[in-house]
Amino acid sequence: MELASLMDSTIAFIEANRGWAGLVVFILAFGESLAFISLVLPFWAMLVGIGTLIGASGTTTDLIVIWVCASLGAAFGDWLSYWLGKHFHEPIGRMWPLSRYPDLLPRGHVFFEKYGIWAIFIGRFFGPLRAAVPLVAGITEMPMVPFQIANFLSAFLWAGVLLAPGSLGLAWLVHGGG
Repeated sequence: MELASLMDSTIAFIEANRGWAGLVVFILAFGESLAFISLVLPFWAMLVGIGTLIGASGTTTDLIVIWVCASLGAAFGDWLSYWLGKHFHEPIGRMWPLSRYPDLLPRGHVFFEKYGIWAIFIGRFFGPLRAAVPLVAGITEMPMVPFQIANFLSAFLWAGVLLAPGSLGLAWLVHGGG
């Protein structure tokens, strides 16, 4: 199944089954933030599409639920990536699909060393770094509490930035802006 077909099917499923939207969004955000899956399947595009679909409904409650589910999925994906880095250290770079991107962890390490805790925030917004930074934080044994604070705060910001343009923009157009 092609990615475009998967995206269309997922959005159609959510449109027909609104009660499952939160769980689906959680899983997509989790996958987008998990080091291994995010390198293979770019789920962010589906999240933008779902944000637009939710915006069409015009309910703030739906948007808040989807935002929280996306945020928690992203945070738990990074949390697992951190844990994998902490427990498997450098050998994790030899596992598939990371082995297909040999410069990813070294680039993530340089980025992490340069920006420290801010790398968690910044890295969340840049594709391949999103996969590498939590792993590097675990590999370098960044203390758990500062990592988790940056992880959860950046996850809520990231989810808002990803969902807001489609959901708020469409709601504005449909319900009174233009």
